[in-house]
Amino acid sequence: MNKWECDILNEIYENGAGNQRQLAAACGCSLGVVNRSLRALTEAGYLDARLAPTGKAEALFRASRPKNAVILAAGFGMRMIPINTETPKGLLEIGGEPLIERLIRQLHEAGVTDIAVVVGFMKERYEYLMDDYGVELVINPEYAVKNNLRSLSLAADRLSDTYVLPCDVWCARNPFRRHELYSWYMVSDGEDEASTVRVNRKQELVAVSASAPGNGMLGIAYLAADEARITAERVSAWSRDPRYDGAFWEAALYEGNRMLLRPRVVPAGEAVEINTFEQLRELDGDSRHLRSDAIDVIAAALGADRQEIGDIRILKKGMTNRSFLFSCRGQRYIMRIPGEGTDRLIDRAHEAAVYDVIRDRGLCDDIVYIDPATGYKITKYLENARVCDPASEADLAACMEKLRQFHGLGLRVDHGFDIFGQIDFYESLRQGAPSVYRDYETTKKNVRSLRPFIEENAGTPVLTHIDAVPDNFLFAPDGAGGETLRLIDWEYAGMQDPHVDVAMFCIYALYDRARADRLIDLYFRGQCPRLTRLKIYCYIAACGLLWSNWCEYKLSLGVDFGEYSLRQYRYAKDYYRIVHGALEEEGRI
Repeated sequence: MNKWECDILNEIYENGAGNQRQLAAACGCSLGVVNRSLRALTEAGYLDARLAPTGKAEALFRASRPKNAVILAAGFGMRMIPINTETPKGLLEIGGEPLIERLIRQLHEAGVTDIAVVVGFMKERYEYLMDDYGVELVINPEYAVKNNLRSLSLAADRLSDTYVLPCDVWCARNPFRRHELYSWYMVSDGEDEASTVRVNRKQELVAVSASAPGNGMLGIAYLAADEARITAERVSAWSRDPRYDGAFWEAALYEGNRMLLRPRVVPAGEAVEINTFEQLRELDGDSRHLRSDAIDVIAAALGADRQEIGDIRILKKGMTNRSFLFSCRGQRYIMRIPGEGTDRLIDRAHEAAVYDVIRDRGLCDDIVYIDPATGYKITKYLENARVCDPASEADLAACMEKLRQFHGLGLRVDHGFDIFGQIDFYESLRQGAPSVYRDYETTKKNVRSLRPFIEENAGTPVLTHIDAVPDNFLFAPDGAGGETLRLIDWEYAGMQDPHVDVAMFCIYALYDRARADRLIDLYFRGQCPRLTRLKIYCYIAACGLLWSNWCEYKLSLGVDFGEYSLRQYRYAKDYYRIVHGALEEEGRI
């Protein structure tokens, strides 16, 4: 049977034949398709002369009952910012009803009670579902570093006649049925520029180019036995391949340019995957989850009504914070929300004191609001800004000149940044757990042996950025054909030898020694004394160990920085050797 014949037979079995116009409306097809399908179903022995299901049809439907469901609820739901800092996306409410509870009840109505929910982020919030609805929770410990293909792989052994669905979709009508005659993937009949598939004339789901709109993808699918087996094999294998760490589970549904599954098309608005704050507000303007602390802060800081805050979009997740872009009264802003464990890493009162000193000096972004208690910060968005390209000689020259000018101001605050003290502090956050690096104690001892040389050659302490890395230098159009240069993210700033900023730039940019030397030459305009260069090498070693410890702490919170973490540890070891060798050669040790 083709798709239309299956849909029409299912409709007749569930609700009776009615008339042909009713069948066409229920199945979303033309009267001509209905007529042809009824003839084919009768000739195949599934319908009798009165268009009633035959014994053959009864046998088919007895063998076509969905067995179970897998709900994917492990992810952060990053696009739901700022709500996702307070509530996991599956527990957002529409009309006072949590999204995941509505889906579970709809599955129950279709006779599906064997339900597994794959959880990760805020997993404890879903625990009550085990008692209230009899679901089983499957824990995905890698939710922070892998996409939902990994989540589905953890339930791969369950896939056979199975519904797979996200936790954050709202369906006006129950999308689940007591009988399913084929595998399908649900899409809307509306266009969506973010979609990667469209329904073609043959009623197939085919891939579309990035520039072409497709049918809105809703994330709900039904996998009959054959397609379930293929999907299970693929997600199980691919979940062990790092190339698929960022993949959605739907990647396993493709055979070339075409999905293995047939389309299940629903009217736009009948089913909505809620991905953003504004989608939630559009569906239910009275949802209690719209009462976000971050939105309240924005409204108060800007003297605006909550309804004036819109166009909310997630920005790239930073290493310390989460930030989002929003608009209010024609101006765009960035809201910063501190990330996991940040309250233990950053002294927000110190940060606020730094902004008091540098404000209105053309050094930083335009601060609208900062709260020393929570770390919430609002800045004006720099339109069409770009970050420093660490491979561009022109960019590097401009950035080093900006640093020289800043350091030359000799600004002061009442707190410092002690590199070795911070190493000890970050290490203490492991609470006695050993480092992931087997030779950590030796590396730490070696780096600490550089401290006397650093102190002997350190410059006069001034306010130092500490995190002066390529991504924190922003070039923005100045309106006259040129560019202005700002330095952002002053969270770690404090009194220190300003040459630390040069070392920090090098290690974040993952420079080798030759490129680090070139950056040093740009900062010093080609006149860097030998001992000063060696001192900066010492800072590269010490700061590498510092950020290696920082990464270990973040890893304990489920945040993995991959190559960056490993390279920082290598800087600690490699630059210790460089400095030790040079000092030994000069007879200093």
